[in-house]
Amino acid sequence: MSATELTEDLSKVIDELEKKCAELPDNIMAHHHLAVVYRKAGRQTDALRELNKCIELDCHSVEAHINLGAIYFDMGELDKALAANQAALQTLSTSAQAHANIGMIYWHQEDAEKSVAAYQEAVRNDPKLVTAWTGMASAQIMAGNFEEALKAANESIKLEPDFPMAQNNLAVALFYNNDFKGAKIAAEKAAQMGYPVDPRFFEAINKNL
Repeated sequence: MSATELTEDLSKVIDELEKKCAELPDNIMAHHHLAVVYRKAGRQTDALRELNKCIELDCHSVEAHINLGAIYFDMGELDKALAANQAALQTLSTSAQAHANIGMIYWHQEDAEKSVAAYQEAVRNDPKLVTAWTGMASAQIMAGNFEEALKAANESIKLEPDFPMAQNNLAVALFYNNDFKGAKIAAEKAAQMGYPVDPRFFEAINKNL
């Protein structure tokens, strides 16, 4: 599907959902679906409006809070993204996705300790959440816990061996555990899958081989 066709398709879906929301103004699912499509169309402000409408209708809507946080994250408003995910946890403390999102936010804020703790909560609540294990590897590397980083990276690979970011993070974890041959193999796999592996990382690996 071309970009033009995708835009036209999204426009049709948006028109239909906007009509549904007008007909059923108190329907949370209609507003939520509209927000998701707005986000896909790059209409962040409209998506925020619809998600806030969802929360106005039901302040305990976990998905609305999580998606609100995702948009704020995309916009670089990390404090608001953090608050939205924390609001989700007030309703559902076992939400692995919310914990993982918080881990990612703290990682971007360079708070390794809090990032690791959040990812640990995520995998405790959902051991099969591959993005949480992948993020955990990055957080443990930031914290200097290289053996733990490798364990997390291997868990993500077990769950989804074709996940490019997981292969990249495995490469980094192997590098910090002095397995340079293994790091090169994983980094090459990540690159073959389309992950933008930093050329300087390959240079660092080759210097140690």
